[in-house]
Amino acid sequence: NDPKLNNLSTSIASLEARLDQQQQEYAQRPKVHRLTSLSAKQAVDAAYLHSWRSQVEAIGNRHYPVVSSRYGIYGDLRLMVAIRYDGTIDEIEILSSSGHAVLDEAAIRIVRMAAPFAPFPPALREKADRLEIIRTWKFKQNRLSSVQG
Repeated sequence: NDPKLNNLSTSIASLEARLDQQQQEYAQRPKVHRLTSLSAKQAVDAAYLHSWRSQVEAIGNRHYPVVSSRYGIYGDLRLMVAIRYDGTIDEIEILSSSGHAVLDEAAIRIVRMAAPFAPFPPALREKADRLEIIRTWKFKQNRLSSVQG
């Protein structure tokens, strides 16, 4: 037996075992689907996004930040909201601040108040365990709206 060949065989076996482990871990990772208005071309994506947006905007306009209208603080921010397949929030991240902490915090609070959202319909559930929705939030005079990514 050649010691170099034995070392090489051991190294190859170790690499194969590590690759197999990584493949198993990768297969178990959640399927994430990122959704913006631009990417919502399929009917199921567009319908879910419309329903989600309507729900959040209704809550947002009902609970518009008083400080914004009282002191004339307005602005836009980009927010990523990750939703689990059952409609619960997984994560909320500010991608681009409005420059006003009160507005950024209000957007996060509004999303939390609007939750839980509808569970994914079967066609969406087939392709995703988690949905990331990216929207630009516009706090204007006494009104909240959101637009595509």
